[in-house]
Amino acid sequence: MQRLEDLIQQHPDTNNAIGAPGRDWMTYGDLKALTLSVRTSLRGAGIGAQDRVAIVLPNGPEMAAAFVTVGQSATTAPLNPAYKEEEFTFYLEDLKARAIIVEAGYDGPARAAASKLNMTIIELTATEPAGNFTLSSDVTGSAADTLPAADDVALILHTSGTTSRPKIVPLLQSNVAASAQNVSASLALTSDDVCLNVMPLFHIHGLIAAVSGSLAAGASISCAPGFDALKFYGWLEEVDPTWYTAVPTMHQAILARAPRNLEIIKNARLRFLRSSSSSLPGPVMTQLADTFGAPVVEAYGMTEAAHQMCCNPIEPGRQKPGAVGLPAGPEVRIAHEIENRLIGGVGEISISGPNVTPGYEANPEANEKNFFDADGKRWFRTGDQGMFDADGYLSLTGRLKEIINRGGEKISPLEVDGILSDHPAVGQCVTFAVPHAKLGEDVAAAVVLKEGQSATDREIRDFASERLAAFKVPRKILILDEIPKGATGKLQRIGLAEKLGLG
Repeated sequence: MQRLEDLIQQHPDTNNAIGAPGRDWMTYGDLKALTLSVRTSLRGAGIGAQDRVAIVLPNGPEMAAAFVTVGQSATTAPLNPAYKEEEFTFYLEDLKARAIIVEAGYDGPARAAASKLNMTIIELTATEPAGNFTLSSDVTGSAADTLPAADDVALILHTSGTTSRPKIVPLLQSNVAASAQNVSASLALTSDDVCLNVMPLFHIHGLIAAVSGSLAAGASISCAPGFDALKFYGWLEEVDPTWYTAVPTMHQAILARAPRNLEIIKNARLRFLRSSSSSLPGPVMTQLADTFGAPVVEAYGMTEAAHQMCCNPIEPGRQKPGAVGLPAGPEVRIAHEIENRLIGGVGEISISGPNVTPGYEANPEANEKNFFDADGKRWFRTGDQGMFDADGYLSLTGRLKEIINRGGEKISPLEVDGILSDHPAVGQCVTFAVPHAKLGEDVAAAVVLKEGQSATDREIRDFASERLAAFKVPRKILILDEIPKGATGKLQRIGLAEKLGLG
């Protein structure tokens, strides 16, 4: 079993590793040197191999390099910089993070939350080349200079659960290494490849597919400061990548600006385009392939699998619009939706393999519900319904869990319920998914006000906006006299949009 360190150490020092538009490249030699420097800084701040370090940094090469280097010496926990203080406090406490890395001079909500929790605050100062930095902390200590083992946790992320409390997904060094190698193999990456990353680096898609998959192959990755449709074609021209990976909404925005950037597209050397995190509409896949003259490879991933589970083949002409591809790393089977057994036909997509998390942390109920043993293996239930066609390609046919997938961002409806319920005028609420042409799904909520109380949908949205990251805030709030119930009298999220005429 391999570790993050094993992915990087094998590559020539002179090869380009991490870059950014407008900046010089960090080589693999630079990255190895930075790894040693980071280890020294962490150990000097009392951070050992099993300690957890939250990372709150803007998207870009320093975030990528911080994940990769800290992950070779401790457990990384990247968090969304857009969170509010209340959210940071919850996640940092829930993770039991020992320290947090923020930019030097940063004085935002993550720092406030970390200070409240008496955490070690480590400041990062960016230097040159791209991705290089120094770390400093007021805390001095000492920790044993041991390296993480393959079965130590490399990366911890929260995934939105069907309970109000997001679930902690620990991914081992071996899980991350296996998934990175799966991505590299399925895309036939070599040291000649250059990835343009526009994905957020607090999310499994960017961390594994773009960053770790590239580094596993000894390839290069240029990290943009986030996705910007207005700047994308300028980056495409400057970086001259062989591929990029994005969610469908990003691809659609890129397509919308294609007509005014035909010369850049003509000169681009894209070998393929990759899409993941939510379903890519078939017509969009076809239009992308026609526009860029390169295959569009749709993949299927989730946090619990350290990202990739299935992937369309890389060879031109073998991509199936509407299908998420062939198994690409783990074993993928169809399970009975209620009974713990594997079946044929339509059912719950389940996976088993070296990239799959050993289980949710401190959540026996979720593990009992989501994992089962069959055919001598341990299987994880994805919550997605699907089936294989005669050629072995997997198609998704439905969603069995209540999680809202908003353009690749997974949102727990009960987490939003909890915030809305705190509004003094809200007596009852149910957050649910509504169809969205570009995002796939968006967030909506049905609300019943307390007797004698009044509030507008705008007031309730503003209340939520102060307490939740923007992507979790319901775009539509319906104030009703009564929320429709299922046959058993229970409030049902799945199918609620249709019942309310929003489907």
